[in-house]
Amino acid sequence: MPDTLTLDQYDPENFYDEIFESPGLPRPEAKLLVEKIRSFGPGDLRMRQEAIDRSLMRMGITFAVYGDERGAEKIWPFDIIPRIVAAAEWDRIERGLKQRIKALNLFIADIYDDQKILKDEIVPRELVETAESYRKQCRWLKPPRDIWCHITGTDLIRHSDGEIYVLEDNLRCPSGVSYVLQNRLIMKRSFPQVFAASRVRPVIDYPSRLLKTLEHLAPDQLAEPTIVVLTPGVYNSAYYEHSFLAQQMGVELVEGRDLVVKDGFVFMRTTEGFQRVDVIYRRIDDDFLDPKVFRADSMLGVPGLIDVYREGRVALANAPGNGVADDKVIYAFVPDMIRYYLNEEAILPNVPTYVCQREDDRKYVLEHLGELVVKAANESGGYGMLVGPHSTKAQQAEFAEKVKENPRNYIAQPTLALSRVPTIVDGNQFEGRHVDLRPYILYGQDIFVLPGGLTRVALRKGSLVVNSSQGGGSKDTWVVAEPGDDAALVVSEDGQDI
Repeated sequence: MPDTLTLDQYDPENFYDEIFESPGLPRPEAKLLVEKIRSFGPGDLRMRQEAIDRSLMRMGITFAVYGDERGAEKIWPFDIIPRIVAAAEWDRIERGLKQRIKALNLFIADIYDDQKILKDEIVPRELVETAESYRKQCRWLKPPRDIWCHITGTDLIRHSDGEIYVLEDNLRCPSGVSYVLQNRLIMKRSFPQVFAASRVRPVIDYPSRLLKTLEHLAPDQLAEPTIVVLTPGVYNSAYYEHSFLAQQMGVELVEGRDLVVKDGFVFMRTTEGFQRVDVIYRRIDDDFLDPKVFRADSMLGVPGLIDVYREGRVALANAPGNGVADDKVIYAFVPDMIRYYLNEEAILPNVPTYVCQREDDRKYVLEHLGELVVKAANESGGYGMLVGPHSTKAQQAEFAEKVKENPRNYIAQPTLALSRVPTIVDGNQFEGRHVDLRPYILYGQDIFVLPGGLTRVALRKGSLVVNSSQGGGSKDTWVVAEPGDDAALVVSEDGQDI
């Protein structure tokens, strides 16, 4: 069969394409990559993609899909064509994310303390106190260094107008960064020359930066705090990531049964006895952290943990209760938070959002269900949503009843034309597939935004749902540095100075 895997015939169509401005014309930041691909011999690119697929299988890079009868784990789907972000655009994204995290952190601290933003009626009290992720048990908590959101994954999309919008904030236990690191490792092996020539900013130092973020939470007098990653266990969908990050940071991976509270501290059971734990990077939802405070039937957490946390004898990242800020209804008010706390306008805009709790918004949504994307406030993974243009009348009628029954639980947004990136389809051709972008933000001594992040791609033709549990995959994300920007290239991807 003749090899047809070429970019020469690729057509961006009427969508914003991250690689091509028009058929045959790559964007300036993607020119080196496209030229390199065009120089490959017949079958070369397909061979590289197949080699990547074998590497993923050999490395055991997997994710779990709950309820999948065909097996608990799947190999992570990965496409060889990266998303490329120009340096100037990344600078704006980075500034916008730092601004957003500052405001969200101030908001969380406020609502669990003096609640000034609620008293001033900037954010409706009812919406906050009825949020599923609001934890009244966290009132008057004082987390170490006054930081509530230490690790955040913020989802961004680009519309056909070329603008970058914030789609949602993930502050509880955001996942996916391990795939960013592994994607990069694989791509370095596949495109070593073009990678170096494109001056791609490194991501390899994320584990060391995460470790420093966690160390920052420990009391000052502890020169070498003991840090652990707390996982729900091997059946969690992100268990691969939990174990990977623990290994990369050189810290212990523990389950709730490995920890115990005694004498006012948290200890880890070891073969040599109990060892005090100072910082816990928890990958367990609030409800399961401590059966004495949250769900009494939890077998995953540590009884008494929150009491020790209240006393400042152990640090938790992320702080319990911070999930209220990634409720999809509260999301609609983030630009107001930025104005209220920082006296600034949002650098990165929200997607226009209808809050179904408001009567006028609800009426509009119910009359335009076929045009909108309707989302449940606390669902994730592409679940609990209606994509109006791709829905049936029966599905719209079902969602109308859900909205009427519980308007607080729903928002709606216009259907945006997500940008696309060339993607290998059926092994023999390129087609555009819709993508989003999840950068990762660490809030420690300062705020650090990982250059790039996880580009998720909807592998099904025409689909806007990029989640892996819904048939999505991923691409590497290249933030290309400007000539002379050596500060952005301090560490190479193999960890050596360059």
